[in-house]
Amino acid sequence: MRKLIIATLLLLSPVTLLASGGGAHLEDADIDLHDKASLQRGAKYFANYCMGCHSLQYMRYNRMAEDLGIDEISLRENLIFGDAKPGDLMTNSMRPEDGEKWFGTAIPDLTLVTRWRSPDWVYTYLKGFYVDDTRPYGVNNVLFPLVGMPHVLGGLQGVQQPVMSEPHDGSEAVPVGVELVEEGTLSPEEYDTMVRDITAFLTYVGEPMKLERQRLGLYVLLFLGVFFLIAYFLKKEYWKDIH
Repeated sequence: MRKLIIATLLLLSPVTLLASGGGAHLEDADIDLHDKASLQRGAKYFANYCMGCHSLQYMRYNRMAEDLGIDEISLRENLIFGDAKPGDLMTNSMRPEDGEKWFGTAIPDLTLVTRWRSPDWVYTYLKGFYVDDTRPYGVNNVLFPLVGMPHVLGGLQGVQQPVMSEPHDGSEAVPVGVELVEEGTLSPEEYDTMVRDITAFLTYVGEPMKLERQRLGLYVLLFLGVFFLIAYFLKKEYWKDIH
């Protein structure tokens, strides 16, 4: 039993470390997958700001449009660029070797990012960029130290500086938060809403059947509850003569 507990803790510890990242705490993304307007906005933001580098190689345009209530005309005009077709997967023309050359690493596909990390992690990450002149693109991230990604939403969010920890044991101070020192074209509230929409969209992409699965799960639980009552009274009927 002791070995089983130790093995379980060892298996869970990498997940905990992965979720926490750097020294910052995760903010609550507070997404609502029932809010189709939010998901539609998130799809638009992702297509316009993120898809030049990141792909969604397990999602098709027309499947996304059907789930989110986007008509084909709007899909073609606002979310599909180049010669892609509605039935195509949501990939881009970025070659892995180019991503590695320009950013120091291959650009990750983001289809499963909220399942690999978590929605709270993605939300906090997109809010956690700060100015760092030592980095190639002039920014770092409080949740992902030494990040190689430029802050593509920087003009919208504005300029942030890190809030450093205050260690009392002689260890080195690390960024534990950020502070906005110069607003961008969006107010902090508007930027938070935008990032929440992107996070909601990526959460949907990671598991498109989540709401349907939850709906069916309720029916299954109701069925099991009714079946339990039937089985219980049937058992009482069978055993009444024995007792």
